[in-house]
Amino acid sequence: MPTESPLPRGLLDAEALPLYAQVAARLMDDITAGGARAGDRLPSERVLAERYAVSRVTMRSALADLADRGVIESSPARGWFLRSASASAGTGAGAGGGEETGDASADRSASAPGGRSVQGFADHALRHGLAARTRVLSSGVRPAKVQEAEELRIAPGAPLFEMRRLRYLDDLVVVVEHNRLPLALCPRLADTDFGTASLYATLRTATPGQFPRVADYSVEARQPTAEERELLEITDVTPVLVATQLAYNQEARPLELTVAIYRGDRYRFRASITD
Repeated sequence: MPTESPLPRGLLDAEALPLYAQVAARLMDDITAGGARAGDRLPSERVLAERYAVSRVTMRSALADLADRGVIESSPARGWFLRSASASAGTGAGAGGGEETGDASADRSASAPGGRSVQGFADHALRHGLAARTRVLSSGVRPAKVQEAEELRIAPGAPLFEMRRLRYLDDLVVVVEHNRLPLALCPRLADTDFGTASLYATLRTATPGQFPRVADYSVEARQPTAEERELLEITDVTPVLVATQLAYNQEARPLELTVAIYRGDRYRFRASITD
């Protein structure tokens, strides 16, 4: 296994980003400089890991980062292929995801470390060419309750950012989200307008940047409450799917506890099971 070392300074501050994010940015620069085109195949993970002098685990995370932002995509047993050489590389890792698809759904699934990671609603909309809109129902900072503190591994009473919002795709209401995050990981959460801003994009700007990489995820079906019927514009017997997600950052620290209540006719969960 190669010895990992920080990449040369220049476009990035090596102390500000995790190594896989540095590698992702360097690879993006090389793709752009090389004049690659959509559909071009990348070298194997082994070759890339040797080229950038990092482990294959780090290289997989870097590739997953670029996949999260729609730059590349993987094909089973064939490798990685370029989707768009002009996709923005930004300055941090993207939050990306597996597959939760539907007529108007959001990707919020998870994978094992080194695979694809957690993708936010706005990232999904951008990737699929959909118009995303958010209506914030409430937001603020309050002390964490005991159960929340246990799940998020913070002290009971520690500052917790909480938000409830309605999410739309192409003006169709899809989901009611209840987000809870430790404020200490990203103090900017408290004064950001999430009616227009992306939660995951805001997390990427924290110091250090917060990148959801993997999550525990569960889904159950039930009948909507009266409030949920009103918010989700349900007028018939359509059920809701309640998805509970605990996302972890790049350091395997709990980052976000979310309960998302989807209209059952506008959401489909799909996952790949691996050993």
